[in-house]
Amino acid sequence: MSFTGFPVAALDFYDDLEMDNTKSFWEAHKTVWTESVKAPMTALVTDLEAEFGSAKVFRPYRDVRFAKDKTPYKTHQGAFVGVAPRTGWYVEVSARGVRTGAGFYDADGEQLAAFRTAVAEERRGTELERVLAAIEAEGFEVSGEQLKTAPRGYDREHPRIGLLRHKQLFAGRTIGFEPVVHTPELLDLVRDDWRALRPLVEWLARA
Repeated sequence: MSFTGFPVAALDFYDDLEMDNTKSFWEAHKTVWTESVKAPMTALVTDLEAEFGSAKVFRPYRDVRFAKDKTPYKTHQGAFVGVAPRTGWYVEVSARGVRTGAGFYDADGEQLAAFRTAVAEERRGTELERVLAAIEAEGFEVSGEQLKTAPRGYDREHPRIGLLRHKQLFAGRTIGFEPVVHTPELLDLVRDDWRALRPLVEWLARA
């Protein structure tokens, strides 16, 4: 089926789940999640697959084994198109509407070392700075977990120390719960955002 938008019921479902994150609520409303959240999310990423690749639609259950927060269900539904380990495009729906993004997360030691080597190199590092500046100029927010100080082996006075401190790097924006998220036109917005973020994804994949 083609994407027709996320119904209002999807946002209402997550609004209620934030208030009552319990198994009893989930079981009573699982049909709403299946029909109003999972089905349209699957349709959305399927319609984007020809250009960006196949997506993983994440499971709704939280991994609480080592978490202080033991609530069992995620309060958003995400999907991710990976083009390199832990690197790619992202979209999610929650009570706050729809958010798009791209970048890398939870890199292992070898991948993080490769990223920092590329950032430290003058040609590739300045290229990433230009990519991020262009993305921010289009209204995306650049973020990601960072070290509090310089990573081992790097001078804290390095001209790109801010980037070198990143353990994650991604850019995104919130479309929100404007009426467009309930319509087929949302597909075009997500596609346009992912296209705008392609230079970041490609830089990270090469690095």
